[in-house]
Amino acid sequence: MNKRNYQRELDSLLEALPSSPLPRLLLHACCAPCSSYVLEYLSRYFDITLLFYNPNIFPSEEYEKRYAELKRLVQELPHPNPISFAVCSYDPDAFFSAVRGMESFPEGGARCAVCYRLRLTEAAKAAKDGGFDYFTTTLSISPMKDAEKLNAIGAELAKQYGVAYLFSDFKKREGYKRSITLSQEYGLYRQNYCGCIFSRAEAEKRISRQQETINTAQANLK
Repeated sequence: MNKRNYQRELDSLLEALPSSPLPRLLLHACCAPCSSYVLEYLSRYFDITLLFYNPNIFPSEEYEKRYAELKRLVQELPHPNPISFAVCSYDPDAFFSAVRGMESFPEGGARCAVCYRLRLTEAAKAAKDGGFDYFTTTLSISPMKDAEKLNAIGAELAKQYGVAYLFSDFKKREGYKRSITLSQEYGLYRQNYCGCIFSRAEAEKRISRQQETINTAQANLK
């Protein structure tokens, strides 16, 4: 069975969108680097409101740093149509409650799918309450994120809350590569872990292993 081409579907939808009145999009944003290309791309077609709902991010200082970078990006990145922010609070207990019992699960597995759903559900609720035409997330731009899973969850929530989900896979057409370029241009902080305490631990282990390899290689050269 062939996988859906979400980029092709998005192309078709964007071509058919009216320019007036401008459709309203509730965009869940995970961080500034991932949002950079998505905002550059979609701000031509939508009146965008960003929802920085990421209770998975640990610690709180990291959350504040990522939020500040996203706000700075919106101020500095040219965008032809409005971009605003939805009011949102930091609620790490919501994340820990959602993934209870999954603490030892590997990164990229079932625990991450629960985290996707947690954040997308909040986006769907906000889109319904705010009368938006569409909602979606920047998460699919990451090569580490499962676009199939994200879009499947989005489709379920669209039916549940009665707001259209903007199907997408933003890593396509070198979207991820463009996000790296934009991050460099705007000097954006690029974190080395997804956000949660578990991904942070994985990143620390990975960095430690890399350093051990370097130390061993250097010792062998002596």
